[in-house]
Amino acid sequence: MTPSPAELRARAEEASAGLPALMLSAERLAASVTAGVHGKRRAGMGEDFWQYRPATSGDSARSIDWRRSARSDGQFVRDREAEMAQSAVIWVSAAAGMDFAGGPDRPTKRDRADLLALALGMALLNGGERVAIAGHLPRAGRMQAERMADDLVRRLSISGDDDTPAPELLRSGQRLILIDDFLGDPAPMLAYLDRAAGSGIRGAMLQILDPDEEAFPYGGAVLFRSAGGALSHDTRDAGGLRDAYLARLAERREVLGRAALNAGWNFGTHDTASAPAQALLWLWSVLEG
Repeated sequence: MTPSPAELRARAEEASAGLPALMLSAERLAASVTAGVHGKRRAGMGEDFWQYRPATSGDSARSIDWRRSARSDGQFVRDREAEMAQSAVIWVSAAAGMDFAGGPDRPTKRDRADLLALALGMALLNGGERVAIAGHLPRAGRMQAERMADDLVRRLSISGDDDTPAPELLRSGQRLILIDDFLGDPAPMLAYLDRAAGSGIRGAMLQILDPDEEAFPYGGAVLFRSAGGALSHDTRDAGGLRDAYLARLAERREVLGRAALNAGWNFGTHDTASAPAQALLWLWSVLEG
């Protein structure tokens, strides 16, 4: 059922109320990462040393490294590595299942995903990069962090169990970060990775799960139902399903991890009981690598 304009306005106002808290939490989290400028492996204007090369007729006397040249018969120039802003887009799944939390004392998967997306965006912006939440234009600067926070809190969940990033996000020279629980049908995501690999697009996938989805602590009679309501399973012995569930989860991760590796991507996991800094540092490290 499509929400009315009044319902949409009420949802937007409710979401906006959480904007300052999200900004503050993300700023604190981003501070745990040392932001730096990504180097392009070619000579250019930058601070980091890249290589020595023989001087040519076009090099001025000021550009010659006389200390290095004194150790040989020729003259050498000290090249620096070019530093250029890169572009990154962060996609956070809007599937209904992302609103799940196994207990009132835990954040939902969506809450944790939004926090990590914004904190990563802030860290990248601090490094001079252009960043955006999927569906918006990557930009640089402090104001972009506020735009990203607003984009996240105003994003509506979809009613279905599955969500897949739009093909338009696969743009040359743009890295893509996908954050989801990846518990739905894996076929669309595997096809997306194939398309990304064919386009030379690189990125990272972070699977976020609730601890209950990691450990399956259920027993006795339980009715399992997907958040979108499309799937359900009624059992009188939930504990007897644990081994099979954990095996399926491990298999799913293996499939996604292998597909990511084949596409030149990175695949990582995170549960909402763990410190968000762990996941942020992983994302930062794979993007820096």
